Amino acid sequence: MAGTSLTGGGPVNSASDLTRGGTFVADFRPPRGLGNRHVQTLLPRWLPRQALARTTEIVELSDGDFVELAWSDPAPHSPVAPIFVLFHGLEGSIDSPYARQLLHGVAQRGWRGALMHFRGCGTLPNRLPRAYHSGDTGDAREILERIRQRYPRAPMVAAGVSLGANMLMKLVAETPMDLTGAIAINAPLDLAASADALNGKRGRVYQRYLLAELRRKLACQLERHTLPLSLATADLRALDTFWAYDDAVTAPLHGFASASDYYRRASAGPLLGSITTPTLILHADDDPFMPANLFARLPAPAPAVRLEIAPHGGHVGYIECDRGRLRSWLARRVVAQLESWILTNARPLPESPHARHDT
Repeated sequence: MAGTSLTGGGPVNSASDLTRGGTFVADFRPPRGLGNRHVQTLLPRWLPRQALARTTEIVELSDGDFVELAWSDPAPHSPVAPIFVLFHGLEGSIDSPYARQLLHGVAQRGWRGALMHFRGCGTLPNRLPRAYHSGDTGDAREILERIRQRYPRAPMVAAGVSLGANMLMKLVAETPMDLTGAIAINAPLDLAASADALNGKRGRVYQRYLLAELRRKLACQLERHTLPLSLATADLRALDTFWAYDDAVTAPLHGFASASDYYRRASAGPLLGSITTPTLILHADDDPFMPANLFARLPAPAPAVRLEIAPHGGHVGYIECDRGRLRSWLARRVVAQLESWILTNARPLPESPHARHDT
C-alpha cells in the first residue's frame, strides 16, 4: 500500500515490502479539488477533532527539569503491548490534529501510545532557563530509555513530526536506541533551507503564525526574568523571521554561536547515511515549510531508511477521501508501517486495550 518504487521493484503491497529501504512514491492521493499545498496543510485543523482520552504523567529529568507525557487511554493490560512514542512539531502538543489522529489510530489496534511534550509545551512552564530546539535529543533519549526500563519486553516505535522528526532522525543517527523502528514525518532536515522557505512567499504566513506563538511565550518568560537573554519585551517585534528569532533566542539559550551555527549542527539531513534503525521518512514535495527538491540537497539515506515522497500533502496534511468522507492518510500509513514491523519481528499484536497504563 505504500507506493511505487523510484529505484525499481514496482508497487509495494505487502508487509515484507514495507520493510524495504529505498526511495518510493507514496500512494497518497488528495481528494479532487483539495490537492493545494495550503489546503492540505490546513485541512486537519478544519476537520472534527478526533476524540482521545489521555492521562498526563510528569517525568522528572536528570537535569532537574521535567517533561509531560500524555498517554492514550485506555491502555493495554499486557506489559508486552507494542509502544508508540510521538514527538510533536514546533509549539505542538497533544491537542495537535496529527497527534490525536496518530494516537487514536494506534490505540484502536492495541498499542500503548504516548506523546512527549517538549519543555514548556505542556500545561506547565519548564523550570530551567532554556527551551527546546530541533537538535535537542537529550530529553527524547532519556524518555525512551525510561519507557524501555518500564516495559523491557515490548516492541517500541518512535515517531516525530516536523521539528520532532528532525530531532528523532538526529537521535537515531547518533545514538544506538532500542527501537523496533522510527518514523519521521515532514522533517526539516536542512534547517537553514527551511528557514529560508518559511521566509519566502509560500511559507511566510506560517512563519508569522509560529513566531507569534513563540514571541507570546517568550514575553511571559522575560517578564518573569526566567531567561538569561539581553532582550526586552519591546525587542520581540523585530524577531520577525526564524533567522532573527533563532539568532537572538535559540542560539544563545542552547550554546550555539549563531542561527547559522545552530542550523548546521542541529540539521539531521547530513546524518541520514548513518541510520541503522529501521526508519520510514514521509515527505511531501509541495510542503510549504521546505525547499523544493529537499532530498537532492542531502546525502543518500542508509539502507535501513525507507523514504516515501508524495507529490502532494502539504505540511503534515495528507487528508484523503474514503467513500465520501475525509480522513487521515497519514494515520493509515503510519499504522500500516507499525503493524508491518511487528509482523516482521514475529511479535503478535495483543488484544485490544481495556485498562489504563500501569505507571
